[in-house]
Amino acid sequence: MRRSTGTRLVLSLSLCGVLTATALASSQAAPPATEGNAAEANATANAADSDFFSTVEIDPAATVGAPSVGDNVNHGDLWPNCWADDDNVYTAYGDGVGFGDVYSDIGVARITGTPGQLTGEQLATEVSQAWTPEHSRKPTGMACVDGDLYLAVQDLAFDFNDAPAATIARSTDKGRTWEWDTSAPMFGDGVFTTVMFLDYGKDYANAPDDYVYAYGLDHNWRDSFNDRVPDPVDLYLGRVPKDAVTDRAAWEFVSGTDGSGDPTWSADIADRSPVLHDDRHIYQDVFGEGRVENTTVLSQGGIVYNEGLDRYLYTSWTEYTFEFYESPTPWGPWERFDSQDFGGYPWPTTKHGGYGVTIPSKYISEDGRSMWIQSNVCPCGGGFPPGEHWAYTYSLRQMHVEPRVPSEPENAADPARNLATEPGTTGVERAIHFGGPSVYNDGDLTASQDDWNDERKSESWWGYTWPREYTMDRVVYTTGEMFADGGWFTGAPRVEVRQDGVWTDAGAVTVEPPYPGDASAGPNRSYTLTFPETEGDGVRVIGAPGGDRTFTSIAELEVYYGG
Repeated sequence: MRRSTGTRLVLSLSLCGVLTATALASSQAAPPATEGNAAEANATANAADSDFFSTVEIDPAATVGAPSVGDNVNHGDLWPNCWADDDNVYTAYGDGVGFGDVYSDIGVARITGTPGQLTGEQLATEVSQAWTPEHSRKPTGMACVDGDLYLAVQDLAFDFNDAPAATIARSTDKGRTWEWDTSAPMFGDGVFTTVMFLDYGKDYANAPDDYVYAYGLDHNWRDSFNDRVPDPVDLYLGRVPKDAVTDRAAWEFVSGTDGSGDPTWSADIADRSPVLHDDRHIYQDVFGEGRVENTTVLSQGGIVYNEGLDRYLYTSWTEYTFEFYESPTPWGPWERFDSQDFGGYPWPTTKHGGYGVTIPSKYISEDGRSMWIQSNVCPCGGGFPPGEHWAYTYSLRQMHVEPRVPSEPENAADPARNLATEPGTTGVERAIHFGGPSVYNDGDLTASQDDWNDERKSESWWGYTWPREYTMDRVVYTTGEMFADGGWFTGAPRVEVRQDGVWTDAGAVTVEPPYPGDASAGPNRSYTLTFPETEGDGVRVIGAPGGDRTFTSIAELEVYYGG
C-alpha cells in the first residue's frame, strides 16, 4: 500500500455524528492552576511508567460490535456500560439512534450475548436534563448495583469544549424509566463533572465494601481546545454508600493519604486531591494545518477492576492514541502501562483509535489476561469511507496482557533461532501507519510498514517485547519502502534492550553493511546490528527519523543470539 503524499482532508476526532473539519487552536499549553487544589495537583509528579505487564497486545481496529438495525448507521458514541445481575450489559450512548430509529443526544440500551454474538435493544432516551443553555446531555459513567442502574450525565457544550454540570439518574426497572433530582445538578461549576463509575463486575459483586466508587474529571471530558476552561490533567476519586448514590450530601472525596498510604476522605469537594496526575502533552508539533496538536492525555474513558489480575485499569485516549494506566488500589499509585499510537488521519477500517474507551467487565477472561476494549470512531475522527460510521456504535477490539514474571534466559547460542518468532512476541513501535505489526516478523523481506503519523517527531523505533527474558547479541533490520519525504533513520539506529521494565542502551553497536542515513538505506535492504551479549525481555532499534515528514519504514526485524 503506497502512502499518499497528496493533499489530505484534515479531520478532528470529536463527539459528533457528521463529518466536520477542525478549526482548532494550534497551541495547547497546560493552563495555569485556577481553583481548588489545582496548584497542588500541578506540582504532583506525573504517573510513572509501569512494569506490571511484560506484554500488551491490542487489535489495531474494532473487530466486532452490536449489529446495526435497519439502514441507519448513526448509532451513537461514548457507550459507558455496566454488567447487571441479569447477565446483560447496560450502556448509554450520545448523539445517535442507538438501536432504534429516532436521533437523541442521549439514550440507553441493553447489550445481550458475548463478543461476536451481540445484540442490542433500545430502552430509553428520557434520562436527566440539560442544566445549561447551549449544552446537551452526554453519558459519562454507568453502574449496576444491587439490581438497579445508575447513569452519570453531564452538560456538554455544543462545541464539546465545556462540561459545567453533571447529575446521576437511577433506574429500578433495568433502564426503561429513570428518576433524578430535577431541582439542580449534583455537581456544578465544572468540578467533578465527568463522572466515571468504577466497574466492579457483575452487579458490583467485587466491591470490597458497601460503597460505590466513581472517578471525576473537572471542566471537560477531554482537551478543551480553547481558553475558556483548563484541560483535564487530574483524576479525582469519590465514593458514596450503595443506598445513597443519588444523594449528593452522602458523597465524599479522596483528600490525600495518611502516614500509611491509605486515603483520607472529605465530604467537602473543595478538599479533593488527585489520585492520578498527568500533564504530559503529546503530538506537540504536527504538519497538517488545523490538525489537533499538543494534546493532554486524561479523558473520559473507564475504570475497571480486573479480578483475575487483582488490578485496576484506567483506559484513556487522545485524538491519536490510547493511554492506559494500572493500579493495585482504586486510589493508586496509578502508573502508565501502555500507549498505543494509531497515527495520523484518515483512519481506515483496519487501523484506528477511538474515544470513550472502556473495558466492559463482562468480557474479561477468568485469568484477567484477555479482555475487550470498547471505543468509538466517527468520520469526524478520520472514519473512512466518508459517510459510513463503521465504528460509531458499541464496537469492540481484543486486548491481551501478560503480567511480568521474573525469569532467567534459557536460550542457548543458536544463530538460526529467530527470537522474533518465539511464542508471545509482541511488536512495539512509535506509531503504526497501515495496521498491525505482524508485517515485520512474518518472514517477508519485501513487505513495508512505516510510522508516518503527520507528526514532527524526534525518535522512531521498531521492536518486540516478550513474556520472558532472552539472551541476545544481534538484530537484523530490513528497511521498507523509501518515500520522497521519509522512510529512513538519519544515522545508524541504536539498539535498546528492556531490563526490569526500563529501556536501556545495549552498548556499542556495529552495523554491517554501514547504514547511510538517507533514502539510499532502502528499500528492502538488510542491516545486521551487533552489540555486546545482553539479557532482557524486549529489544528495539531506535533513532532519529529522516525526511521532511520524519518517519521510518520497516520490512522485517529479526533477533538472534550467537553466531
